[in-house]
Amino acid sequence: QVQLVESEGGLVQAGGSLRLSCAASGGTFSRYTMGWFRQAPGKEREFVASIWRSGSITYYADSVKGRFTISRDGAKNTVALQMSSLKPEDTAVYYCAVQTSDTYYPRLANKYDTWGQGTQVTVSS
Repeated sequence: QVQLVESEGGLVQAGGSLRLSCAASGGTFSRYTMGWFRQAPGKEREFVASIWRSGSITYYADSVKGRFTISRDGAKNTVALQMSSLKPEDTAVYYCAVQTSDTYYPRLANKYDTWGQGTQVTVSS
């Protein structure tokens, strides 16, 4: 059973940067697709970014492309989300998730098997 523990989010001013990390345990990290999703108050959970097992393939939501970068560290079993040029509309609870399927479904939340507890990111204007 894979377990995910996310780092603490935080409060940042618009235009600032923040880095989230997520540590995975209890499985074979190198075989998993990792993803980040977010959910703002009153809205559905939405895809943010994902990274394939080897790290060679990444996908981003259009809303974050060019501002956010997803990466993974196989030695530490962690996935990170570097967020830059943050906007108030990036305010949300951010979740990391793991996908164990051999087929890559980067954007579909229902294809991810295990989720982290979520961490709050607040961007002030």
